[in-house]
Amino acid sequence: MVSSAKRRTRAILTGIILFISLLAIVITGFGTGGFGSIDSLIAGGGQATGTTIATVDGRKLAEQKLTDTINRQYNMARQQQPGLTLAAFLGNGTYEQLINQLIVGMAVQSFGTAQGLTVSQRMVDREIVNIPAFRGVTGQFDENAMRAALASQNVTEAELREDIAQQLMQRQLLGPIALTARVPEGVAREYANLLLERRVGSIGVVPAQLLVAGIHPTEAQIQAFYRGHRDRFVIPERRVIQYAVIGRDQIAAQTQATDAEIQAYYRSHAATYAAHETRNLQSVVLPTQAAAQAFAQRVRGGTSFAEAARGAGFAASDITFNGQTAQQFATATSAQVSQAAFAAAQGGVVGPIRSPFGFHVVRVDSIQRSAARPIESVRAEIASAIAQQKANDAFTAIINRIQDRISDGANLNEIAQAEHLQLVTTPPLTQAGQSPDQPFTAPAELQPLLQPAFEIDAEHPEPVIQPITENERYALLGIERAIPAAPPPLAQIHDRVRDAAAQDMALQRSRQIAQQIADAINRGTAPAQAFAQAQPAMPAPRPIDMRRADLSRGGQQIAPPLLALFSLPERRAQLVPAPNNAGWYVVYHQQRTPGDASGHPEMITATRAEFSRSASEELADQFARAIQMQSRINRNDQEIAAVKARLIGSATE
Repeated sequence: MVSSAKRRTRAILTGIILFISLLAIVITGFGTGGFGSIDSLIAGGGQATGTTIATVDGRKLAEQKLTDTINRQYNMARQQQPGLTLAAFLGNGTYEQLINQLIVGMAVQSFGTAQGLTVSQRMVDREIVNIPAFRGVTGQFDENAMRAALASQNVTEAELREDIAQQLMQRQLLGPIALTARVPEGVAREYANLLLERRVGSIGVVPAQLLVAGIHPTEAQIQAFYRGHRDRFVIPERRVIQYAVIGRDQIAAQTQATDAEIQAYYRSHAATYAAHETRNLQSVVLPTQAAAQAFAQRVRGGTSFAEAARGAGFAASDITFNGQTAQQFATATSAQVSQAAFAAAQGGVVGPIRSPFGFHVVRVDSIQRSAARPIESVRAEIASAIAQQKANDAFTAIINRIQDRISDGANLNEIAQAEHLQLVTTPPLTQAGQSPDQPFTAPAELQPLLQPAFEIDAEHPEPVIQPITENERYALLGIERAIPAAPPPLAQIHDRVRDAAAQDMALQRSRQIAQQIADAINRGTAPAQAFAQAQPAMPAPRPIDMRRADLSRGGQQIAPPLLALFSLPERRAQLVPAPNNAGWYVVYHQQRTPGDASGHPEMITATRAEFSRSASEELADQFARAIQMQSRINRNDQEIAAVKARLIGSATE
């Protein structure tokens, strides 16, 4: 409850103490780090580039500083709202607020400097080295990591250091001011008493749905409702989509392998189908012949090759050569070593054999021999490989031909006719694939085409090639016509308008009945009796018994009827609209029991602490504003307006 009451104050303080646009990005993800003169930045207010939009005690606020701040804040906002436009972002006073934040920050810095406060380079460096994003793999500050992080945000080191200096100046000035705020215990106790206040009453509802069945609007009422609520019946833009699917399955008949192709493929891959042999080998290379000879004797004497290799300092991965052909092993060792290894029997040990690398000892673990495969045994395998390649070539060719025809200005029907494609024409569809005019279920192949179809220029509808399944199915896509968003004629949606008019009339009737019930309660009728006597009778109200503190539990939004309960005088009833035009609530406050926090010292302590935080923020806010008021501030309002116009104009070009 305290947070809710002080939300606006905190929002203002955030703008004052944490006004710095760069720190909104940098401090949370970066740190500080700097290798330059902080004194010059503090004295000069940073680099002033571009037109001056304001001066604060002689220090210039440049257009570039403002636009950089706006761009960074806008990019952060778009992460939360991807569809946010710059014009919308700068609306609702945001543009002016950002300018004021920059001006207040400069004013506070100027005031602090005038009072003899300084921000040393060492202070800024200390902030920089503590920023997590500027740490390297060792966990320590890394200058390269800092520069990379700054570059990713388009922030210069000078800008970072300037903003950190301002933040440190604000901390020195406003921190002690904020710490002086203390809320008396008596004030905290009274607010804690308020949180423990208990109210008893009831909440009943007059649902519109109970009344709609008996309402039959006349034709004149239907027509009047349609005229007054046409926007409720607008159908979004619809498009008649045309497309032709191009899939590999459609060209399968053109890609069958011929006998001549199979034979040519077999001949060109003779090595693949000839008899061949691979071996699993263990091999080491040692620097001297004596060491290699001793190693070979140990293995021939019964020591396992792996054990002998471990004794010589080799790991298992160093000595293992599995699935080797003679050529592969020759590449890894030498032709002479490979020849000897492939001449030995299984289990045989060869070596030492000298190569440019040293002296090799090799053991043949196992031998795998594959017999030659005649063409008839691999015909199906080859035919499949050829068909796959021909399909790839044919598929690529047809896509390229279509793309060329589009580039040459051919229309959808011309391309479909030339490539013997079957065009499918849909009924008018919304971008969601719905047809308001007739029953229609969009086939699976159409789903990935809906958004691209609505991206086609309706005035110059050139066809496009659009993937359905990448590398498998594509579509030649176009639109026949576009139907702008508009409400349909009343005759087409007469029943829908009639039902909406009846619902609206039921809602109005619901309010009348709810008001009659509230009036009866306010005259002294018991709530349950007032609901029962309504025409027609309404469901009995639900009793409510709760404390004010219960309203904010769980962090959920407080229901409007409950807020009304705690704002009503005793013995009074009030109407509250139900959500989604479902009807009206009648809220009745029967009895109030004042709270007593004397038995809950922990609540008084917590309330006092929260109020003290709010008071600290308020003091800091007021002090910063006082500094601003006594500063010499000159605003270039004409240029401020021009900057905004340029920003919005460039974003819409």
